[in-house]
Amino acid sequence: MRIALFATCIVDAMYPETAKSTVKILERLGHEVIFPKAQACCGQMHMNSGYMPEALPVVENHINAFDTEDYDVAVAPSGSCVASVKHQHPYLAERLGKPELKERAVAVGKRTYELSQLLVDVLGITNAAEQLGSYFPQTITYHPSCHGMRSLKLGDRQLDLLKTVGGITVNELPEADQCCGFGGTFSIKNSDVSSAMLEDKMKNICSTGASACAGGDASCLMHIGGGLSRTGAKPKTLHLADILASTMEETVSL
Repeated sequence: MRIALFATCIVDAMYPETAKSTVKILERLGHEVIFPKAQACCGQMHMNSGYMPEALPVVENHINAFDTEDYDVAVAPSGSCVASVKHQHPYLAERLGKPELKERAVAVGKRTYELSQLLVDVLGITNAAEQLGSYFPQTITYHPSCHGMRSLKLGDRQLDLLKTVGGITVNELPEADQCCGFGGTFSIKNSDVSSAMLEDKMKNICSTGASACAGGDASCLMHIGGGLSRTGAKPKTLHLADILASTMEETVSL
């Protein structure tokens, strides 16, 4: 397949290795990966904060970047950004009275996938060790991000893939379905509540005895990782893509 990488702005700016890991996984499977160069922010932050008119040019840019390229599907290592493309973009276009833009947004959304969605539902990956060569000899726990769990209905796709990585041990995270407290600008506007939620999440992560907490959204991992680092806690955070891209020959380090 010809697959367009939707890197997301936070991965591009803060965790570029995760974008590279996504490309490695797909190329390992024999697919061609392209990068639409006009892509930038998807506008999720603006819309989540209620800035609908201000979000319009950002959304238009994303649609223009992804509906003019020749590709089969697009993929992002982020549940929240894919949820925005699939749900918020058509909603915004309809709300602002732009039916043609809504039609284009729906078309782009239909062929945009979160990484585990693409791997499991489209490419038929059920065993990461056997089909991807994934190897990560560490004990981890897993945090399912809210948008992936609730907006995209990812279910156990990410967790099931992690459990099939060679050498890995996955310890269950208590209260895994509870938000980590990030929520984009929520963590700034409601910092006390956000910090309290993060404290609960970190306590649960540390209780598992894992050396790392894996997840599918860089924003949540940044929030959790920052908290763990500030408190001097042992666990690190690591994106699903980085673990799946890790092999016996090139094992990702914590």
